[in-house]
Amino acid sequence: MSSSPLSFRNVSMTFPDGTKALSDVSFDVSKGEFVTIVGPSGCGKSTLLKIASGLLEATSGEISVDRDRIGYVFQDATLLPWRTVRRNVELLAELHGYGKEERAKLATDAIELVGLNGFENHYPRSLSGGMRMRASLARTLTLKPPVFLFDEPFGAVDEITRERLNEETLRLFEQERFAGLFITHSISEAVYLSTKVHVMSSRPGRLVASFDVPFEYPRKPELRFDARFAELCGQVSQSLRGAHS
Repeated sequence: MSSSPLSFRNVSMTFPDGTKALSDVSFDVSKGEFVTIVGPSGCGKSTLLKIASGLLEATSGEISVDRDRIGYVFQDATLLPWRTVRRNVELLAELHGYGKEERAKLATDAIELVGLNGFENHYPRSLSGGMRMRASLARTLTLKPPVFLFDEPFGAVDEITRERLNEETLRLFEQERFAGLFITHSISEAVYLSTKVHVMSSRPGRLVASFDVPFEYPRKPELRFDARFAELCGQVSQSLRGAHS
C-alpha cells in the first residue's frame, strides 16, 4: 500500500440490494495535496468518502487511512442546536478526551482560523448558512487532522457565500497542508481549490480522467477569470459530459 495519508486500491462497492456504486477505484491523496472528485449524480462520490471514513465497508479493495484523526465535513453543518458555537467547536476534542483547558485553547484557535471571532456564544439558529459551515470546519480543525474529507459542503449556500467559503478553505489548506479529498458538482470550484481533479463515470463509478491543476498557491479570486482557468474548466467539463454517456 501507498505511504500517502489516504490511499484507495481497486476499491469496489456493491450494496446489499445489488446496486453497484463503485468499480475498481484507485488513487492516492498525499500530504499537501487537495484532490477533488466530480462526476454525475449517483456515481458513488459520497460513497467513496463514507468508505474512507469507515461509515461504509467496501465490497473489495484496500483503503489506507488513519481514521483516528480524520476530518469529515458533511453537506450539512450538523451543529448541535443547544450548544453555542464554542461548545460545538469543542465537541470533537471533548469526545476524544481532551481536557477542558486544552479544548478551550484548540477551539479558540480554530474559531479564529475560520473568522468567527465574536460569535463564540451564539447558537446555530442565529447564524447564516455560511457561518454554520465555518463552525463545522472549526470543529474538525480542533483535532488537526492529517486527512480532510469534504462531502459537497458548500452546495446549499448562495454563490457569493460559496466563493467566500472557498477562500476560507484555501486559506486553511495553505496553512495546515492536510491531505484533502473534496466532492463537488461545481467544476469551477473543483479547479479553483485543487491540486488535482478526478472525473468519475456514471454508476458504477470509476475514474475516467484526471487533471493536474497548474496554478500556484495562494490563489486569488481573480484566477476564476483567467483564460487558462477557463480552458481547464472546459477540459474537465468535456470529460464530465463523456462520463455521462
